[in-house]
Amino acid sequence: MIRLAPLFCGLLLIGSSLISPAARAGNQQYEPLSASVQAALQSAVSDQAAPRLVFASDALAEHWLETMGQRLARRIPDATYRRDLLTSIHYEASRAGLDPQLVLALIQVESNFRKYAISSAGARGYMQIMPFWNDLLSAGQSNLFHMRTNLRFGCTILRHYLDIEKGNLFRALGRYNGSLGQARYPDLVFKALAQWRYTAPDLKVAELDPASR
Repeated sequence: MIRLAPLFCGLLLIGSSLISPAARAGNQQYEPLSASVQAALQSAVSDQAAPRLVFASDALAEHWLETMGQRLARRIPDATYRRDLLTSIHYEASRAGLDPQLVLALIQVESNFRKYAISSAGARGYMQIMPFWNDLLSAGQSNLFHMRTNLRFGCTILRHYLDIEKGNLFRALGRYNGSLGQARYPDLVFKALAQWRYTAPDLKVAELDPASR
């Protein structure tokens, strides 16, 4: 059951009718890391380059933003923040070698796009990062509720689990949720992924036909 950080409890009481149903929070399990793996993960989360979209053209980048933005608008009404979030998700996912649509689906299942979500196990933010990762990767210095920090950690962790499982997404998702070997969580992510599927259109169609978006 998701609860919100104490600072935001008042907002919950005022607008509880606007809060979406509880998401299934992550509960990654602590596992000792070798020094080399820990150093590699620390390096992966340390880069502070500005997020950007990587597409063949600006028009395709804009098409992706608008398409995903329309799907996300109900959950995040603020257009400016929504655009910033989508840009950061695409950047962090691509940087980690992940499908941005997969990360969107995972966030939907983990927190339903609630920035300040906290699970009963203490997992935090959009991608429900367990606090022990903060200690392992940044000596406890990171704010896991910070948007880009949360996305950076989450994408790095999922990439780590994919590497451990040699690309087996089903098992990597199980590790991410702390339910390795069980089908429930991966099935939820795969079901959510169907809502975020994206195929880049022919550029001319995208430019000339708004309905294609």
